[in-house]
Amino acid sequence: MTSTLQIILLLLAAAVLVVILFRSINLPSIMGYLMVGIVIGPHALDLMPDPGLARHLAEFGVVFLMFSIGLEFSLPHLFSMRRIVFGLGLAQVLASLVLAALIAGIAGIGWGLGFALGGVLAMSSTAVLSRLLAERLELDSRHGREVIGVLLFQDLAVVPLLIVVPVLSQPAGMMAETIGLAVLKAALVLAAVIFLGQRLARGWFALVARRKSSELFVLNVLLITLGLAWVTELAGLSMALGAFLAGMLIAETEYRYQVEEDIKPFRDVLLGLFFITIGMFLDLRAVAGNLPWVLGGLLSLLGAKLALVGGLSRLFGAAPGTALRTGLWLCAGGEFGFVLLAQGRGLLPPHIEQTTLAVLVLSMLVAPLLVHFSDRIVLRFVASEWLLRSMQLTQIAARSMGTEKHVIICGYGRTGQHLARILEPEGFSLLALDLDPERVQEAAAAGESVSYGDCTRRETLVAAGIARAHLLVITFADRPAALRVLHHARTLRPDLPMVARAAEDLDVNPLVSAGATEVIPEALESSVMLATHAMALLGIPMSKVLRRLRELREHHYGLLRGFFHGVGDISDGADESEMARLHAVTLGEGAYAIGHPLDLLSLGECGCTVSALRRRKGPARSDMTGAPLTADDVVVLLGTPEALTAGEERLLRGPR
Repeated sequence: MTSTLQIILLLLAAAVLVVILFRSINLPSIMGYLMVGIVIGPHALDLMPDPGLARHLAEFGVVFLMFSIGLEFSLPHLFSMRRIVFGLGLAQVLASLVLAALIAGIAGIGWGLGFALGGVLAMSSTAVLSRLLAERLELDSRHGREVIGVLLFQDLAVVPLLIVVPVLSQPAGMMAETIGLAVLKAALVLAAVIFLGQRLARGWFALVARRKSSELFVLNVLLITLGLAWVTELAGLSMALGAFLAGMLIAETEYRYQVEEDIKPFRDVLLGLFFITIGMFLDLRAVAGNLPWVLGGLLSLLGAKLALVGGLSRLFGAAPGTALRTGLWLCAGGEFGFVLLAQGRGLLPPHIEQTTLAVLVLSMLVAPLLVHFSDRIVLRFVASEWLLRSMQLTQIAARSMGTEKHVIICGYGRTGQHLARILEPEGFSLLALDLDPERVQEAAAAGESVSYGDCTRRETLVAAGIARAHLLVITFADRPAALRVLHHARTLRPDLPMVARAAEDLDVNPLVSAGATEVIPEALESSVMLATHAMALLGIPMSKVLRRLRELREHHYGLLRGFFHGVGDISDGADESEMARLHAVTLGEGAYAIGHPLDLLSLGECGCTVSALRRRKGPARSDMTGAPLTADDVVVLLGTPEALTAGEERLLRGPR
């Protein structure tokens, strides 16, 4: 007899192996969980002796998922996006439900079944699409805002659909009574949560937090979440609704973010288990037997949602290119479709359920590909998109036309704006590029030199005058996007100095290899400043603090190593003969180093290193170690005075 522990171990082992595989090929982990369920389920290897036990555990995954959605339910946030959320989002869900019900009625399979299918297929994947928007830096783009707004409403629409879908199989009179009673109960519970719950929750959480026990805090979150889920189940409603209300209860308190972090491990593990059980429902033999219907259903889903979302987006005033992009992003199915499909299990005939499940799985596999090729599709089918793109580039070019030796700032968030305010008083010309239309409009109206444009595109950098620029600064800490910027910039201007921001130390080497002159890791700068203030507060003399700060930065930043010595330099107490200095050596005609690569001159034997190499003839290159030196090149050496003398001697006269 198989024990519960063996079942859990089987699920964990299969999930770990498959999710590692799917992550390595950059596919959503949801798809990995579904594949695990398909393989170990009763329709394939049949390794689960008691699917009911796994399904019972998986229900808690939906509970914690709905709790997380409740946590994200912010009235101010929804109000700020009300036109998209309650306009475009509401229209998309209602139109999907009505359209599916009408088609089902015409086909003679009943409007109730059509309504349930409409709810299942109306959903798109919040988990997949929000991650893709963030990775592509398109959260603040026009289509990005529409996608996020529609996804927000879809998440909210799941709550009433969880009430309605399970009762659709009842006779019409009884169904109306059941739905009415369920809505009344839900309204009463919601009113209690809004008017009484938040005040009680804030006081109760404050009491628990004062005990300063993370264990107690997590137990309290689990108690409230599962407790409200149990209460709504007793009232004849779904546990998921109770969990959603529990999330709403905590969303407006100051403990929201801590709760979100504490609940995440439970949610992710149990939600993975839920998708495994969904995969167990899928019978590959039945799908293969109905393959034409599955492929037809997939094309119908993608085409219908693309036309519906794109058309509604146009009705709400979006440009044709934005509308088509929004449709392409939202046309696939989503994880809440599986949740609703599980709630309506038994309502749909087996062959329709299997076909729908297969269509959802395939559409989620196709979604990242549609997103990847969305720009090409829009440019291919929307003639005005070329005009809009060229207008954006013309505006950028017009701003940069009168500038020379300017600084291009990629990203005009808080970091970019701080940088601009530091550089402008020094007399530098600036041109900033950003993808947030509202931010660009506000800043441009205030007279700041900022344009709407995607700095990861080659043509945008050309329009920004990269050929005449003095410096390029990447102010966002997104490695893939920064690598794209560096690739194009290095191709267009191999001699252009570039400074990039990095979130972690691990990002430094890839960015430097891509051509960044210097990379600023956030973690390093935070720790350096913390150490500086800590030493000052501990009573260490300020001269020593500043010297230590300089040493720390010199160790990590090549451009800050050493200094050019002057007659008026004042010592801070250190032995100047042992301090690293910078010394520029110009290679005149007849210098020994001309024609030799730097790495073959063995300057390390002299005790110095090459800090920089300035080409006077020919283009500069990011890696000069293997390139032969030419006349008038300037080699900047770093070392002690004695080492610099030996290094200069070797460059000009050769080894002695």
